[in-house]
Amino acid sequence: MIKHIVFIKLQDRSPESVDKTAAVLRAMEGKIPQLRAIEVGVDIVHSERSFDIALVTEFASLDDLQAYQVHPVHQEVIRHLNETKELSLSVDYEI
Repeated sequence: MIKHIVFIKLQDRSPESVDKTAAVLRAMEGKIPQLRAIEVGVDIVHSERSFDIALVTEFASLDDLQAYQVHPVHQEVIRHLNETKELSLSVDYEI
């Protein structure tokens, strides 16, 4: 199993903007066959070092993660994030 985690800091950190991006991420659920699990968390601390959103996803294999990366639904999410994010960080690891 592969866990893929992304932390997202938005340019506009208003609650409305954060909620919109969280909804865009959650909308992937059930639309990408390789995506076995998805969790979208919105920050509740709001410290200077906080990111606004955490995306946690799981895949059966590295091949499935790579298929997810190029899937049209995920590509739409990337387009949204490229327009709205200030910074994103990710990590991928085996579980």
